[in-house]
Amino acid sequence: MQFIDLKAQYKALKPEIDANIQAVLDSAQFIGGPQVKELEQKLADATGRKHCISCANGTDALQLAYMVLGVGSGDAVFCSDITFISSTEPAKMFGATPVFCDIDPKTYDLCPESLERQIKAVLAEGKLTPRAVVAVDILGNPCDFDAIVPICEKYGLPLIEDAAQSFGASYHGRPCGSFGALAITSFFPAKPLGCYGDGGAIFTDDDEMDKLCRSICVHGKGPGGKYDNVRVGMNSRLDTIQAAVLLPKLKALQEYEVDRRQEVAARYNAAFAGRFVTPYVAENCVCVYAQYALLAADQDQRDRIVAHLKDAGIPNMIYYPTPQHALPVFRHEPVYGETFRHANDYCARTFSLPMHPYLDPADQQKVIDAVLEAI
Repeated sequence: MQFIDLKAQYKALKPEIDANIQAVLDSAQFIGGPQVKELEQKLADATGRKHCISCANGTDALQLAYMVLGVGSGDAVFCSDITFISSTEPAKMFGATPVFCDIDPKTYDLCPESLERQIKAVLAEGKLTPRAVVAVDILGNPCDFDAIVPICEKYGLPLIEDAAQSFGASYHGRPCGSFGALAITSFFPAKPLGCYGDGGAIFTDDDEMDKLCRSICVHGKGPGGKYDNVRVGMNSRLDTIQAAVLLPKLKALQEYEVDRRQEVAARYNAAFAGRFVTPYVAENCVCVYAQYALLAADQDQRDRIVAHLKDAGIPNMIYYPTPQHALPVFRHEPVYGETFRHANDYCARTFSLPMHPYLDPADQQKVIDAVLEAI
C-alpha cells in the first residue's frame, strides 16, 4: 500500500503520458517546447488567471513572488504558523522577517484575527515595515479569503496565495490559485497535480508582474532576450518533459480525480466521525485533500496510533510535526505575544492517512480497521 499511489495513477494515464514523453524525445525540444506554453495556458484557464508562468519548482515560485514584490531587509512578511518552510524561506533569504500567525482551529489555515493582531503589533513596534501576506491553503483546504483579503486591503499589503497543496480546490466557486496579487503552486510529485520531478508555477492578472516574473526566471533577461540582462535573476524553468507529463494529469484532475478525492474523504469521515476530529471544509468550498489529516485526542493517543499503523504496515505521515515558530531557524524571530495555541495543539495531535484518487475501497478499509484497532 502506498501513502500516495503514483504508480496507480501512471497505470491509468500511461498511454497519454507515454505518448507525450515520446513526442518530446522525438522533437528534442527539452527546454521551452510547445508543451510548456500549452500547459501554461491551460493552467491559466483553470484558475481564471490572465497569466501563468511555469518555473522549476514551488519554492522557486515563492521566491519569484517575493522578488516581484521587492521583499527585503527591514520588511515583515506574515504567514500561517502551520506550513512548510518554503512559504517563508525566501523572506529569510532576502533579509526580511517572517511573522507567524496562529491558525484557524477548524480549517487549520491562516487565522484572520491573528493576522490582524500581528500586523498591528508590527506597526506599533515600528521596527519593521509590513510588506506582504502569504496565505497557505493547507492540506488542500482553501483559506477564508473573504476575511483575509479585506485585512490585506486595509493595511495595503499584497497577498500571495500559496496554493502549493490546493490546485483543484475552490473557495466560494473560485478556484484556488485565483486569489492575491500573485499565487503559486507546486508540481512536486506528491501534490494533487504533480509531475515526475520538480516543477511549479506563478499566477497573476497583472501584466507588469507577468513580465517581471518571466524576466527573473531567465537570468533577468530584457527585451533583447537572455543575453540582454537588465536585472539579477535566476534560472528557473519547467522542463518540457514535465509539462508533457502534467497535461494528461491536469485533464484527469479536472475530469474525475477531484471527485474521487471527495469519495475517499467521505469514507474516512464516515468511519472516524465521533472518534477523531475529522477535516472541516467550510460551506461552498471544495478541499482537494492533498493530505487527509485527523486530530487524535492528545499526543499520546496520536503516537500510539502511529506506532500501531507502522507495525501493521500502513503508511502514514505527520503534516506537520513542528510549527514554524518553533523551528530552530525561526526561534529568534519576534512573536509579539502570540501564543500559537491552535498551531501547537494541531501539531501535537495531527496524523495523516493514505489519500489519493486511486485508493481502493478494500485497501482503505484496512487503513480504517488498523486505526480503530489502535484505539
